[in-house]
Amino acid sequence: MRHHLRPGTPRRTSARTLLAAGTGIAATGALCLAVTAPATAAAPAAAGSTTVTPAGHAFAAKLSGKATFKAGSVTVTCTVSDATGKVPDAPANHNDAGAVASTITAPTYSSCTTSMPGVSATVTTSGTWGVAMQNGAPSTAAMNIPQGGVVVKTSGLATCTVTAAPGGPATVNGTWTNGAPSSLTFSGASVPVTVTGGFGCPTSATTSTFGATYTVSDTTDPAAQITVTG
Repeated sequence: MRHHLRPGTPRRTSARTLLAAGTGIAATGALCLAVTAPATAAAPAAAGSTTVTPAGHAFAAKLSGKATFKAGSVTVTCTVSDATGKVPDAPANHNDAGAVASTITAPTYSSCTTSMPGVSATVTTSGTWGVAMQNGAPSTAAMNIPQGGVVVKTSGLATCTVTAAPGGPATVNGTWTNGAPSSLTFSGASVPVTVTGGFGCPTSATTSTFGATYTVSDTTDPAAQITVTG
């Protein structure tokens, strides 16, 4: 027997939950939609607390191995690089909900070669640089490059100029590892660039990849270690 609803009588519907799952669910999570209510976007996870110690201590970052700058088909490799900085004084060395930031000297780069035969390179840096450390798993360190803060020039069979962060400050993201000494690693970090020059120069490149590992030592107290915790 058919049942008819009287006019004006609302049809009853039950809420159904659709669970979308598949490859990569661990990375993306399950997507749940209720048919009786609009979906709402999840709020981004709040940054955890960060403490950098010892408060107020100076530190030195020294290249371990080599630093590479790759734009197009051209790779510049440097084997010497240094920078210095200072952990903020307390209480600024702690942030309840985010990173702890401080300024560093512009890193220097020397003993540089290129992947092109007959072509040499020099790397110059300028401006005010910074680093922001964030506790996590893993802990991270974001290095801030000021506008035009890195200029790579080649000479010889190819004369090129590569300028990093040409349109404004840029951030290079790396990972931080506590240790004796602690270390900061950048692997395939992307930096916006402009390239000018003639034959052999990668003038169509708009980004450069940067890779380097630095050991970070406490210069105020050589027996201490610069550490990033919660």
